[in-house]
Amino acid sequence: MSRTKTLGLISFVILLAAAGAAFYWKNTAELAVTDGVEFIPAGPFQIAVTVDPQQPRAGNNQIRIEVRDRENRPVAGAEVRAVAEMPAMGAMPAMRAQADITETSPGVFQGEIELAMVGSWPMVVDVATGHDRHVDLAFDMSTNRKGLRLKSAPEASDTAYYTCAMHPSVRAAKPGTCPICGMDLQPVSHDELQSGSIVVESGRRQAIGIKTGTVERQPFALPIHLHGQVTYDETRLRDISLRFDGWIGELDADFEGKEVKRGEVLFSVYSPELLAVQDEYLKARRRGDTLEKAARRRLLLWGLSEEQIDWLVEQQKAQDYIPIFAPASGVIIEKNIVAGSAFQKGDNLLRIADLSQVWIEAHAYEDQLPLLEKGMPAKVRLTNVFHEEIPATLTQIDPFLNHSNRSARLRVTLPNTDGELRPGLFADIMLSAELGNLLVVPRDSVLISGKKRIVFRDLGQGRLEPVQVRTGYGDSERIVIRSGLQEGDKIVTSGVFLIAAESRLKSGVQQW
Repeated sequence: MSRTKTLGLISFVILLAAAGAAFYWKNTAELAVTDGVEFIPAGPFQIAVTVDPQQPRAGNNQIRIEVRDRENRPVAGAEVRAVAEMPAMGAMPAMRAQADITETSPGVFQGEIELAMVGSWPMVVDVATGHDRHVDLAFDMSTNRKGLRLKSAPEASDTAYYTCAMHPSVRAAKPGTCPICGMDLQPVSHDELQSGSIVVESGRRQAIGIKTGTVERQPFALPIHLHGQVTYDETRLRDISLRFDGWIGELDADFEGKEVKRGEVLFSVYSPELLAVQDEYLKARRRGDTLEKAARRRLLLWGLSEEQIDWLVEQQKAQDYIPIFAPASGVIIEKNIVAGSAFQKGDNLLRIADLSQVWIEAHAYEDQLPLLEKGMPAKVRLTNVFHEEIPATLTQIDPFLNHSNRSARLRVTLPNTDGELRPGLFADIMLSAELGNLLVVPRDSVLISGKKRIVFRDLGQGRLEPVQVRTGYGDSERIVIRSGLQEGDKIVTSGVFLIAAESRLKSGVQQW
């Protein structure tokens, strides 16, 4: 082999070795870049973004985004977007390219992004795990160079975002002013965002009138206030009804409202049937036969008293008009006759009410009935004598409901010796249901937000936290707490609305 050929072969081998070495180092360098991904601190996350090929090209490009938390743990289930946009140039409008990204493994998101042409394509990567954890990263990407250049990323601080006190819908990653009203944006920390708690310094507490108290267990009696009306005691009503047909003679009970005494004459009656029975009795008495007892009994059954029959014997003749006496003392409240009126047996001629005792009737709704029981003490206040309360006892609760208003009637009984309790007067019945020792808070400490009930717990060091509670019965000053707080908890008792406004601002609407 000639010297020339030998040198050529050696040169070829050297060139081949150099090419192999160059290929090796190129692949090694690219592998190092892939394996040694640089994570960028961004708010609560660490984010790494790479593209393949490293120098983007017109057409399809692969994009890989890795998301980790501050403790370097993969963040699964995040919402990740990547959008590149080529700015408008002259008559050519801006072009937009959005990556189609899916999560391939916990914290790893991959997809494709198609660039329509060569040039500069600034790209924004958006990562979020909820309204309280959201960051945007801006990159400078171009088909004319390798890799991505970071332009901006949020600092890893405790501030989640900045918002306006007047317009909570305004949120910004950096301090600034509200675009709506021009007010300075206020920082909202991650802790405030997640818990809804806020910090109120002592000087500000005094300025807005914040006061605190303690959740206590106290005897609790629920007041029950019912509206009622004075009415007649139905056990003291008497109807005047006769067992024969006839006509009214003289009428002494001649108007409604007239007071009568037991035994007084109410009116006299004429009845051909009664006249015949009188004659029968007197004739039987004169004869002294056995029919006397039967005739006397018949007069008694027709409503005549023993005294009236004895008086008839003294007269020795049947009387055309027989007096009818009052069976009880009271007031005539119903009159269906006048002098000369004809009546039939069974007609209700008069009604007499004994007003020495009256009822106060009221109605209680379904949710109040479990708290009521017969025999519990009550107080009655008449609407025309508001300053006076009359002690009473609950004597009756109806065992059925009124279908029209879903309530049950109840009553108390009161003496009425002086006649001041006139039927028809409105009255208030005040009852008190003893419920024992219960966990209570001041009524002003509970904030009503739709179906939710919120109380602010004082955590110390100026921090206040909203707590959702379940409430029970309440009176004018206190509300029973069924769950959510414990005895001894320190809570806000005054200035709750001002604190709630700030907590809403910093916690988001879903907290409320």
